[in-house]
Amino acid sequence: MAVKLRLRRMGKKRQPYYKLVAADSRSPRDGKYLDAVGVYNPMTQPHKLEIIEEKAIEWLRKGAQPTDTVKSLLSQKGILLKYDLEKRGLSAEAIQAEVENWQKLKEAAAATKTAKKVKKKTKGTKEA
Repeated sequence: MAVKLRLRRMGKKRQPYYKLVAADSRSPRDGKYLDAVGVYNPMTQPHKLEIIEEKAIEWLRKGAQPTDTVKSLLSQKGILLKYDLEKRGLSAEAIQAEVENWQKLKEAAAATKTAKKVKKKTKGTKEA
């Protein structure tokens, strides 16, 4: 049985809300699943993403293949980085240090991105 980590659509019409689940690859998108791993709401600003890290890593260890979207969401949270470092055989302290370094880099990149947006916005208002 091939297991996939994928999104299960929920919510109303035009108001999607997704559950991140581990499911048999042959089951339908909104069908039966093995385990719920998290939730994803793309409608909020910024999007809401809650993943139970232990469950996600456990399913990845068991060989579950994430879909492209789920892979992107897992990498946003740093779970794929943690799993990859664990697979390489690093100690828990080294993994924690790498993840903290990654988070600092991510925050710095977000800060520069917002600074550029503000600069561009102020530049546009000065010209008008």
